[in-house]
Formats: sequence, structure tokens, C-alpha cells
Amino acid sequence: MSILVIGSFMMDLVVRTERAPEAGETIIGTSFGRFPGGKGANQAVAAARLGGSVCMAGMLGKDMFGEEMRAVMEKESIDTRHILNDEHSSTGVGSIVLDKNGQNRIIVVPGANLKYTAGDVDNIESVIQQADMLIMQLEMDISVMERAAEIAAGHGVPVILNPAPAQRLSDELLRNVTYLTPNETELELLTGIKPASMDEVKYAAQLLLDKGVKHIVVTLAEKGALVSADGGFQHVEGFPVEPVDTVAAGDSFNGALAVRLVQGKSLVEAARYANAVGALTVTKLGAIPSLPYASEVERFIEGRIKVGG
Repeated sequence: MSILVIGSFMMDLVVRTERAPEAGETIIGTSFGRFPGGKGANQAVAAARLGGSVCMAGMLGKDMFGEEMRAVMEKESIDTRHILNDEHSSTGVGSIVLDKNGQNRIIVVPGANLKYTAGDVDNIESVIQQADMLIMQLEMDISVMERAAEIAAGHGVPVILNPAPAQRLSDELLRNVTYLTPNETELELLTGIKPASMDEVKYAAQLLLDKGVKHIVVTLAEKGALVSADGGFQHVEGFPVEPVDTVAAGDSFNGALAVRLVQGKSLVEAARYANAVGALTVTKLGAIPSLPYASEVERFIEGRIKVGG
């Protein structure tokens, strides 16, 4: 199975603290770490660790962080032939404040990620055509996502679009998306509906289906996911754990979803597996370092291992 990820690279600079500072306040943190990440890179590594044959396309800076990110991808057996370098931009950076409850506040500086263009997508049309699944996010210029989805749709290649960081999307892009995977915040921005109840989540999700999205999977953190299936919706229960770091939970979910779908599983089955992967991810620190391997996930689902507090 071949999974193509067109997406971003970020070097995550993570500060841990008891609580996030208020405006104008300085507080003392408890630790600092540097972790390779970025939504695209996270999703690529997640899929690779779960058994996917993964190729990644995107843009790095010609700097130390870029060299480190490429080395990480190669170590994970990800095809890096279509990862480019921009000589005039830095590799993307994410500044993350992580509190004692595992909740995060993130500022992203995209850097070289924004130098990847729709023209670069045209240059890999044959790669898109040969893929069994295309995964994308929104840490690059939106024209990249629009063009890649258009090409994929033209060749009958299914597209997973994780609409994060949240922004409004054109109806044309939505019509070319096979699986849209917003969380509740992203769902609200896309539809204008604040999903305070499961019925409101369903209502907002239906609005996106009415715009032409083929399937929708709304991620609900510890509550699991809401999946469009068999002409209706099904709530897929989550796996309760004690969170340590919620960074990359959504990314691991998307990578897992892609792997299971390419393996021929139903969307509900794929979402259940992805819930388990996301749950395991939040029990460890960092982005890529927290992503589980297939053997860990299987043991977790079978109840053989205990995670979290």
C-alpha cells in the first residue's frame, strides 16, 4: 500500500510549565525539549510506524533543522525523494507551551513550508496518481492543497484532508475531499456551528457532507470520533488514558486512519484503530517521539498493556 503525504515540517520547541502564563506575565518553566514534528511529518511517521509504505513531499530550509528532519524521515523508511529545500527560508518552527494537564498552546512559524507551491504539486502528478491514499493538512499554502486534491480526484485517488490549523475552505476543495477529519474547533470554523452537543456535531458534519465531502470523521478527543457511515452517523468510542502531552494526537489519528483504510478496513473500523493510536500518542512527550508502532497499538487494544497514570 502506498500513502503519499503532502505536508509540513516543523521543529517543535517545547516548554513545560505548571500553567500557561497570562498576558504580560513571566513564569518559570520546568523543562525544555526540541522535537521534530510538523503535521505532515507527524502523519507520515505515524503511518510508516503502523506499517504503511509512505512517501512525503514538502519543503525544508537549507539549515540544521532541515537536515535533522530529513534524517528523521529516512530513519523511518519514508521515501524522501520529493522533499525539496529552499535556500532562502528557514525550516518551519513550532513554539509549544505545555501545561501540567498535558494541554498545549502552539505558535507556528511555517518558514519554508510556505515556499512549496502548486507548481511543485504539478511536478509530482505521477506520484499522486500511483498513490493509494493522499494525506494533507493546512500548514502550507492553501493553493497546494487545492491543486493536489484536484489532481487526486482526477485520478480517482482518495484524499484525507485534516483541516488544521483551522481555516475556511472553498467548496471546490471540499468536493475533492474523500475523508475530512476536523476536530470540534475546526468543525465550528468550517460551518459556523458551535458543537455543544452530539446532535450539533452531527448537524455541522452534515453541512460539510452537503457541500460534497464524501465522508467525515470528527475527532472528539477522549470521547472518540463521530463517523459518517451507511447514510448516517456512528459514534466510535475512544480509549480513556491519562494525557501527558496532546501534541500530535490528531496527526497520529490521521496516519492510522489512512493505513487502515488502505488495508481495506471500513471507516468505522479504521476510526476505532485510529482512536487507539491517538490515545497512545498522548501518553508520551513530543510529536514524532510519541508516535506508537503497530505492535504497541495491537497490545493496547487487546488490553495487555496499561498506559498513563
